[in-house]
Amino acid sequence: MMFPVEMFAHYGSAIGWLMVLRMMLQHYLPSQLRDLVDRYIQKWWMSLFDPHVQISFPQFAGQRMKSSEAYMAIQNYLTKNVSSVARRLKADSVKDSRSLVLSMDDHEEITDEYEGVKVRWFLNKEDATKTSSASLYGATEPSRFYRLTFHRKHRELIMQSYVRHVLTEGKAIESMHRQRKLYSNGDDRFYSRWSHVVFEHPATFETLAMDPDKKREIMNDLTKFTQGKDYYAKIGKAWKRGYLLYGPPGTGKSTMVAAMANFLNYDVYDLELTAVKDNSELRRLLIETSSKSIIVIEDIDCSLDLTGQRRKDGASGSGSGGEDKSPLKKLTHKEESSSSSQVTLSGLLNFIDGIWSSCGGERLIVFTTNHLDKLDPALIRRGRMDKHIEMSYCSYEAFKVLAINYLNIDDHPLYETIGLLFNKTNMTPADVAENLMPKSDDEDVEACLSNLIQALEAAKEEAAKKKAEEEAQAKAEKERQEKRSKWWRKGGVWAGSLLKKSRSTTQRE
Repeated sequence: MMFPVEMFAHYGSAIGWLMVLRMMLQHYLPSQLRDLVDRYIQKWWMSLFDPHVQISFPQFAGQRMKSSEAYMAIQNYLTKNVSSVARRLKADSVKDSRSLVLSMDDHEEITDEYEGVKVRWFLNKEDATKTSSASLYGATEPSRFYRLTFHRKHRELIMQSYVRHVLTEGKAIESMHRQRKLYSNGDDRFYSRWSHVVFEHPATFETLAMDPDKKREIMNDLTKFTQGKDYYAKIGKAWKRGYLLYGPPGTGKSTMVAAMANFLNYDVYDLELTAVKDNSELRRLLIETSSKSIIVIEDIDCSLDLTGQRRKDGASGSGSGGEDKSPLKKLTHKEESSSSSQVTLSGLLNFIDGIWSSCGGERLIVFTTNHLDKLDPALIRRGRMDKHIEMSYCSYEAFKVLAINYLNIDDHPLYETIGLLFNKTNMTPADVAENLMPKSDDEDVEACLSNLIQALEAAKEEAAKKKAEEEAQAKAEKERQEKRSKWWRKGGVWAGSLLKKSRSTTQRE
């Protein structure tokens, strides 16, 4: 058996010979071969005395300095229990939160255990002077990276199981606690890009003024969509769904979008078509949207001329005549500001369900419009806009939801009168809500309901007056048509008699 003294003597002798060999190689070998052998010796040396493996996860990836999803997932995973392990913490405040979010500070190291195997996580910052990409893209702070260290005998377990576990749990934590965002595309100097704010709209399906059965149908449809990843892959269709919300102004189309986002915990991308220069930019904006999001084009009948009156120009193409590839004409009041846009109907259709729409998954595409008849049938057909939802005037059931929201009441003696008026009067949920909202501290529940009754009766009288005027106009037009027809008949009789007299004169002569 070798004693410790003899063991150290042998190690010392081996190290001495290695140092002599390294000096000889550096002295006699060419520089290219010397560097190669030197790296090999260093690798062998480290593997002999350091049995650990290291994996780095940088904060940014790619030439555009895009945030790494792996880095964010690891940060969420470690933040979950880091406050009870780490010695040095970094505190971040979150808006509308009473507590601080604690995470690892720079140059801090913690230990994690997985299936009996211990690993170490280390957070460090790169040297800003050595990263050219940071200065190129205007980064004011150096990027960070997580370094995972483990024993090499556990390489298979860590790389194939533990890393996947960390990323999966980290993404689940992010999805559960993330702040929803509202994105909009602005017209930058060179191209349109997404900017965002925190999405804080309070609308939910519980507060939405709509028939309960219809709300339940929409909620079930949304839930089935979120659970349909395997089903969409089975039928060979991109994991997306189109919704068309149509109806008069003030019927709650935008509120419906907010309720859908809160129900699904999705981000919202509000796409302004008039700020998009061409089809390529439209595709780029689509690619930059994330999954679990709703892409909304509000009042699509107003932002672009989608009436289906496409330019028939034989020089624009062949086959179908190239009608779909003509630029979409802007409305008159926007012609000067958006005359440079080259977005086409074909580009918009491809944006909705073309090949590029399959990049990513779990997206909803929502159109809202006040005038359904102005839209091109190809734009709203099934398969593009899969579900058409009519946002109609306020019903009695929807009124009761608004009464709970605004007045906190379930029933009242005036409900019977209000119900009869709703059967005979059309009023939007926005107008109903305005009449239910107390204007001062002196107005009680009965006063608000009385205001609504007066507004319904006034709307009923206005509708009756308008109907009478339309009937009077129709009657007057009918009388004018009859007089015109009678005049033409008299003129025809007179012309016939005159012709008959002329023929008789001609025959006598």
